[in-house]
Amino acid sequence: MLKSGTTLYSLTIEWLSGKYSLEEIIAETSARKLGPGLEVVGFQTIRNFPSISSEFAVEFRRLLDEYELEPSCLGANADIGIRRSGHLTIDETAEYLKAQIIAASKLGFPVLRMQMAAKPEVIRKLVTTAEKSKVILGMELHSPYTLDHPSVIELQKLYDEIDSPCLGYIPDFGCCMQRIPSLVLDSFRKDGMPETLISLIKEIWLSDADTAEKFKQVRERAIALKGTPSAIGRLNMILALFSRQDPKRWSEIMNRIVHIHGKFYGFDAEGNEPISTTRHS
Repeated sequence: MLKSGTTLYSLTIEWLSGKYSLEEIIAETSARKLGPGLEVVGFQTIRNFPSISSEFAVEFRRLLDEYELEPSCLGANADIGIRRSGHLTIDETAEYLKAQIIAASKLGFPVLRMQMAAKPEVIRKLVTTAEKSKVILGMELHSPYTLDHPSVIELQKLYDEIDSPCLGYIPDFGCCMQRIPSLVLDSFRKDGMPETLISLIKEIWLSDADTAEKFKQVRERAIALKGTPSAIGRLNMILALFSRQDPKRWSEIMNRIVHIHGKFYGFDAEGNEPISTTRHS
């Protein structure tokens, strides 16, 4: 049965303002009836993460009980580029993530959100720890990682091979957009981006080219239009945040979906999200 919830990541601005302590932001989440599920990003919310003291674990569980919330998912970070000398090796990345699996277990989270930076070779090394900790590794499928992406196809082969109940997916519905949110394009205009570049990204985004080709087109065609590196970076952000996959495609992996990231990008005057923002089935 599906249950609704929220991620504290969606309250990043409020959290970084310093207005709330951890208990206060959990209390506010409960008061606004944004539960019962609560997702937390470990490195953003928990000091010294992934080192979790027994005292903090007990207090965290107490807070969720008091405010009638349920731990739904803990957000991990792969951070393969954490050092300047080069990327973490497969073994180093696995060790980095094992500590986060153990942290999820101590805090009572049944799911650890993974990122595609953790390659199949890394996931293979994490399965035993996940099974012993009774934590499901949910790979976040966030744009541009739709089901047709080569990296997702490779991961699916690994999942089929290992066939562990501790391997799953977390679809992000930013993969299933019908159009680019107008508020994003309006922010580009506000910052002085030429309409020629805005028209360009809308054209490329709506094309049926694969993701790699779209990034290539943005770079080459934006340069021809005298786009600055900063502007090109913002155009690339569109491709990194929003994809056009039909949401019905999620049925292909339904048996391995363990958590879902839904989202919205704005409301109309009546308090409704514009229907045209996302594709509905």
